[in-house]
Amino acid sequence: MAIFFHNADINPQLKHKTALKRWMRDQILSENHEVGTINVIFCSDHYLIEVNRTHLNHDYYTDIITFDYCEDKLVSGDLYISFERVLENSSKFQKTAQNELYRVIIHGVMHLCGYKDKTKSEAILMRQKEEIALQKIQQYLNS
Repeated sequence: MAIFFHNADINPQLKHKTALKRWMRDQILSENHEVGTINVIFCSDHYLIEVNRTHLNHDYYTDIITFDYCEDKLVSGDLYISFERVLENSSKFQKTAQNELYRVIIHGVMHLCGYKDKTKSEAILMRQKEEIALQKIQQYLNS
């Protein structure tokens, strides 16, 4: 199967697509899952809030919405990412935009692998998983 990057209503210049795909794939495999079809869709705040309202009945901005189409161990889904929210959060959390984007992508992947973040303990585990994955990303970008 495959991982695809798409642009909805914006066109950010995403670097290292091949390395990002390998990183995502290896993270999924390390969780004892298989890679299905994953679409990463970059969009604006306006686009994502409409997705949030229409499909989830939520009326607030977010950096990512993950639609899970997984079957058993086959990881498939759509990751809608607000590039505007990523940029704002990178400033807010004093991270580079690239680091924040990678964190959001891996956050969506972790959701597809079955991790939740609704409770405090779930959120702590999710952050730990994100940090471990982020520590590995440089290996992929430099290879």
